[in-house]
Amino acid sequence: MSLLSCLKATCLAGFVLLAGCATTGSNDTARTTEDAAVTVQSGTDIMQPLAAAQASSKAVAMLRPPADLWERIRRGFAMPNLENDLVRDREQWYATRPDYMLRMSERSRKYLFHIVEEIERRNMPTELALLPFIESAFNPQAVSSAKAAGMWQFMPATGKDFDLKQNTFRDDRRDVLESTRAALDYLQKLYRMFGDWQLALAAYNWGEGSVGRAIARNKAAGLGVTYSDLNMPMETRMYVPKLQAVKNLVASPETFKVTLPPIGNHPFFETVVIRRDIDVALAAKLAEVSVEDFKALNPSIHRPVILAAGTPQILLPWDNVEVFQRNLEAYGGSRLASWTAWVAPSTMKPVDAARRVGMAEDDFRNINSIPPRMLIKAGSTLLVTRSSQFDGDVTTSVADNGQMSLAPDAVLKRSMVQARNGETVASLAQRVGVSAASLVEWNKFTASTSLKKGQSVVVFLPSRSAARATAAGRTPVRASAPAKQSGARTPAKSTSASASKPTRKPAR
Repeated sequence: MSLLSCLKATCLAGFVLLAGCATTGSNDTARTTEDAAVTVQSGTDIMQPLAAAQASSKAVAMLRPPADLWERIRRGFAMPNLENDLVRDREQWYATRPDYMLRMSERSRKYLFHIVEEIERRNMPTELALLPFIESAFNPQAVSSAKAAGMWQFMPATGKDFDLKQNTFRDDRRDVLESTRAALDYLQKLYRMFGDWQLALAAYNWGEGSVGRAIARNKAAGLGVTYSDLNMPMETRMYVPKLQAVKNLVASPETFKVTLPPIGNHPFFETVVIRRDIDVALAAKLAEVSVEDFKALNPSIHRPVILAAGTPQILLPWDNVEVFQRNLEAYGGSRLASWTAWVAPSTMKPVDAARRVGMAEDDFRNINSIPPRMLIKAGSTLLVTRSSQFDGDVTTSVADNGQMSLAPDAVLKRSMVQARNGETVASLAQRVGVSAASLVEWNKFTASTSLKKGQSVVVFLPSRSAARATAAGRTPVRASAPAKQSGARTPAKSTSASASKPTRKPAR
């Protein structure tokens, strides 16, 4: 083989290798003719310089890696710029608050690399990596007045639509990995619906139905249907200008005299699998990080224990993964978790529940955030101290689906109701609005007892329910409250995140 042929083969192999390393979604304006200097013409041994247009093509590999994550984000800008007075106003607002910008940027350091990786993997504009600046100032614990939560600010119902678990032990709307996955899924869905990123962002803020109706109104009136044309609430009107302003500051911080802290173009955290329930404080100790830093990477866990059946992985700083695994293997304790879950068998007062699980009432109330004058409804999942009575790791069904519901602790009155023909304990309980377990507690029979027509059954009901029982021909009997007052027939007040009623931002 001739020397020229060898050189050509070597060059071709080098270009194939470099092309395989190309970064997708790079900004055309960031490329220069320096990034790729030559090309090989097919059928000839002559290598020709690339023209400027060829050098800026996305088919040409970048030979110079991004200096940091900010540059990587700049290279992936792909949304059309919005230019109006609202953008100028927001630019001024952010530029005159350098401390605020610095705090947000420092907070983003833990999460931004993962978000950019996911956005590039989906071939989405990297401007979207800046959206948590607008939504939550990159605070995964942020909660709006409408109960939207997390870095991406999901409403409870929309979180459920995108498979974000919300239960007694965790809220995936705050989870770094899950909330990012759901937010990008949602944004892609909105882009497919509207074919425009600015309209997709408006829908993310205002709701897809609201944007769709606004477009339909403009079409009917013969008006434009771009983001700038639509009539929308001021919050949504300012939404894209805010993102555009942050984009402009990131694109040219020196123009606005803003300092962006350097963020390395490498992962901040790594995923670690856990196979046993473990206390949050112990996990942080074994990883040799502060509890605060541990919670910043695992913000979905809002209890002092991590249940492996429901949360089988945690995030740790990259450099602390081996430390955690080594310390976990060497840990001498027989038990990693000092807390476990308990499901209330019937509706009861907190004092009775605390007594049953062997805890002081104040401790039981505090760990489960139970306010005064509330009953714990049957089936509620509560956190209790781990003991010989409640040992073993929590099961998947409880860890994944546990909820806690409370009801007002009304004054109960003892009443007698008569069983109907063919009625069972379960059907009678449903008819009077109490649990079957409560009926069993109040009466000397079991859940499988066959009731006879006209048989008197003891129930405890709130005053108004007892009055209705009298009107229905039953015989209420005034009595002191039983040791276990159960079955209050009043509307439940749920403490689960999914019970929150949004007052704004219906989309999330």
